[in-house]
Amino acid sequence: MATQLPDDFKCPISLEIMSDPVILSSGHTFDRASIQRWLDSGHRTCPITKLPLPDHPPLIPNHALRSLISNYTLLFPPKSQLNASPPPSKPQPQTLFSTLTSPSSPLNSKLVLLSQLTRLTKLDHGLRRQLTESGAVSAVLNCVSSPESVLQEKALSLLLNLSLDDDNKVGLVAEGAIGRVVTVLRVGSPDSRAIGCTILTSLAVVEVNKATIGAYPNAIQALVTLLNYGNGREVKEAATTLYAICSFPDNRRRAVECGAVPILVRIGGMGLERAVEVLSMLVKCKEGREEMGRIGGCLRVLVKVIKNGSKRGIQCGLFTLNYLCCYSEEMCGEAKREGVLEICLGLVEDDNEKVSRNASSLVQTLSGCRLVE
Repeated sequence: MATQLPDDFKCPISLEIMSDPVILSSGHTFDRASIQRWLDSGHRTCPITKLPLPDHPPLIPNHALRSLISNYTLLFPPKSQLNASPPPSKPQPQTLFSTLTSPSSPLNSKLVLLSQLTRLTKLDHGLRRQLTESGAVSAVLNCVSSPESVLQEKALSLLLNLSLDDDNKVGLVAEGAIGRVVTVLRVGSPDSRAIGCTILTSLAVVEVNKATIGAYPNAIQALVTLLNYGNGREVKEAATTLYAICSFPDNRRRAVECGAVPILVRIGGMGLERAVEVLSMLVKCKEGREEMGRIGGCLRVLVKVIKNGSKRGIQCGLFTLNYLCCYSEEMCGEAKREGVLEICLGLVEDDNEKVSRNASSLVQTLSGCRLVE
């Protein structure tokens, strides 16, 4: 496969692919020959930041980037090399990841390599596919299991990029990604846990993965625990993941059994509309409706969102309340006392089609209170 080599491989001074990348004290990387000429000409500022440099600035070899450029060039020859003689032997793709797999590799080298791969794979579909096909996943997953939190976070970011392609999603699950990520949700750093949730959400785009994630031991429990005890980012990402996987019916019951409903009601009352979106999934199962009926503040939270929420929040609040009222005469009566019928009448003509439709359905339910057996 021929491709244009990434800009990250080019020296900021010469704009040519670096053959001997070195790191300046400013933190930026240059080709050794180019930055040496810059220094030899009397400059004592960084060419990029313009910040002053010491009289004899050290040039630290960027071994990880040099290895990445070398192996990437072998795997993805530039167009100018298409007619060149083939290399004497076919490169082993695993050499691209030897820095990650070798116990003797310095932590900094692994971090640099993961950072480079993460940047390169963010928009490069071809590289994502090549990495997954050439054995990168196992090396990345090993780093995900590292006790070094910073290495774990970098590896998770790369794993998230690899999960962006639908063709990779099932393969990543087969490689054991779910187990590694669930472990991160339980014992990882806050940033790692948030990224882990996002990875599960990405994998859940494929229907079969929703069932696999939900059935994995402690997966849903770990998400519910993050809902309860996580920081703001963790809570939002965990709720997003639950919403994604609970379109699979069995996962709704599992989430309810793990205690999701009272937590969702609480954080929904605190303003997180994503919690109400998850409730709109859980209300579809009997266990979810019964649990919501037992929580005194549930209806008030739904009414609050219907009155003041975004279009999406209003839609989910109406849907959830309609389901509850269809199955509970008591909930119908409470909704009427809270003025829900009047609110819905004002939303029937809303310019958002889904809001209008859900408001009309709830008006019919409250007007007739025909219960579903």
